[in-house]
Amino acid sequence: MNTAQLISPVPTLHTSDSGDKALSVMEENNFTQLPVVDDDNYMALVSESELLDWNHQESPLSEVPFLHFKPAISQAGHPFDAMRVMHDMHLTILPVLDHEQKYLGAITRDGLLKYITENSGIGSPGGIIVLEIAQRNYTLVEIARICENEDVIIMNTMVHPNESGMLEVTLKLNHSSLDAVVSSFERHSYHVLAVFGENSDDDDLTNNYNLLMNYINM
Repeated sequence: MNTAQLISPVPTLHTSDSGDKALSVMEENNFTQLPVVDDDNYMALVSESELLDWNHQESPLSEVPFLHFKPAISQAGHPFDAMRVMHDMHLTILPVLDHEQKYLGAITRDGLLKYITENSGIGSPGGIIVLEIAQRNYTLVEIARICENEDVIIMNTMVHPNESGMLEVTLKLNHSSLDAVVSSFERHSYHVLAVFGENSDDDDLTNNYNLLMNYINM
């Protein structure tokens, strides 16, 4: 999977379009950012807030003073790269360029989240275990072995440092009944920070969803 395969229908603006027209297109299509494209050349990404602050909305976009913001990703890029760029730049859409730097289309935040949900194992049945591990002790091989010994398959793994400098390792597993694998982790001196399985109550499930969304930070 590359970023070209994630392109969604996104309208484009042209430098000859007025600011008023750009705002109208954004409102009609429920976007707050849109690319400006002339003859397949990606000119800039403009936002609703910039246009609303502009005092000459009746003028063409070629006259705006902010037509210089050009975030983009190559068609050969990985969706994770797109996720990083969109997060770092606070984007709702991300233009995709071909090898000649021509505009191909754009990835939307919703489309990217759908890809992550459908292809990372997050949306598959099963439970979740969150471990807290010192960075020097982290080894995915051992974690996978512990799971495999309990006939549990890791569908997805996410790792990030927390405020205390420890690693939080979130494991999406193919089983919802996790008592055995939790006990196995504890026998191997792992700190099990949280468990979300078939015995989780609604609050736990909500907290789990928030945990995943905070990690993705979309």
